[in-house]
Amino acid sequence: MRDFERSRSFYERALEPLGYRVMLTPAPGVAGLGRDMPDFWIAQGEPAAVAHVAFRADSRQLVDAFHAAALAAGGADNGGPGPRPRYHPAYYGAFVHDPDGNNVEAVCHAPA
Repeated sequence: MRDFERSRSFYERALEPLGYRVMLTPAPGVAGLGRDMPDFWIAQGEPAAVAHVAFRADSRQLVDAFHAAALAAGGADNGGPGPRPRYHPAYYGAFVHDPDGNNVEAVCHAPA
């Protein structure tokens, strides 16, 4: 993350609807986010590449909430909430770019 504090704020706000929160900060410029345990880590530094990361949402409403929260947190829309039947019949997802341009997705695989 080029700007750790900006990225931390983005992820805290964007992932809050999915139940994620900062759980560990083992060193300056490092944070682990998760629901029950940290399973998503961010760190200060120059990104080696642009990534795509997907987070499971338990409902389509949570996908919608993630998208709205991510945009409010400064993310850039990269595909609003909706079905993506080309992936599979029950796929419902939303996509945003984080402050470093990474593609961040929330997806629900439950039928409508």
